[in-house]
Amino acid sequence: METVRLDKWLWAMRLYKTRARATAACRKSAVLLNGESAKASAKVRIGDRVDARLRELTRSYLVNELTDKRVGAAKLPEFITDQTTGEELEKARLRRENARTHQYQGGGRPTKKNRRDLEKFFGREG
Repeated sequence: METVRLDKWLWAMRLYKTRARATAACRKSAVLLNGESAKASAKVRIGDRVDARLRELTRSYLVNELTDKRVGAAKLPEFITDQTTGEELEKARLRRENARTHQYQGGGRPTKKNRRDLEKFFGREG
């Protein structure tokens, strides 16, 4: 096997949960093949560099072997080498921590206890 479709490869390497999500990521330019935006039908070869934006993190991988079959997580190091920089990983970690500290509390519909407390506060006890 000399080449594999990019969307199939992304799915097989467990970067995206479904092939449809991998295709959508390619359509949104979230995937770069050798530094250039690539369509889902682009061909991946051994030695190519794939950059995939996964949530807030852009991961970089070097292709070691090709397959179009989904691979178990334990076998991934045989097929790809992760080249994501430590700086990029640290940025993503900080973004996640900041997101946790700035979450809005108390949003949504009030619970039964909250409703009773509000009724008591406004003097509408039944």
